Formats: sequence, C-alpha cells, structure tokens
Amino acid sequence: MTDLEWYLWLLVAISLVGDVVTTFVGLHLGLAESNPIARAAIDGWGLAGMLALKAGAVGVGLACRSLLEPAYRPIVPAGLALPWLVAVVVNMTLISTVV
Repeated sequence: MTDLEWYLWLLVAISLVGDVVTTFVGLHLGLAESNPIARAAIDGWGLAGMLALKAGAVGVGLACRSLLEPAYRPIVPAGLALPWLVAVVVNMTLISTVV
C-alpha cells in the first residue's frame, strides 16, 4: 500500500465518522435523512443500521480494491471518502441553519 492510499483510507475513516456524527446531530435537531436507503436503515436499526451501511460500503471497496492494478487502488478510498466529505459539508451547512 502506498502512502497516498494509506492517507486516503485514513480520510475514509475520518469522513465516515464525520458523516455519521453530523447525520445524527442533524436528526436530533429535527432535520431529515435525504438518502432513502440510509433513512430506512436508521429508522429500522438506528446507529447500528447506519454503521452497517458504512461497513458494507467499506467492505465492497476493500473487496474490489484487490481487482485493481496497484497504481489504481487509491481510487477506491478516494471514491468512498469524497461523497462522505460532501455529506459532512452539506450536513454542517444544514445544521448551521437550525442552531
């Protein structure tokens, strides 16, 4: 694993935690989850449901990573981290409108 890929996996972990925390803060403040799959998981199983979805995404990424040439493997954590980072920014923006 290259340094770049290692740092991107670290970014995955940070963005995952950020997304989960800001999602639940937003829900506590009365905001709604816009992703219907995440909403169903949260409504059915709460935090465990959200963490299971995130773990599933990371698991798929890890499984697919081995199918790529080493030079392209950083694409996997980048592809996981980017949407979660966007979600954190969106969540924080929405949270700031209600506090």
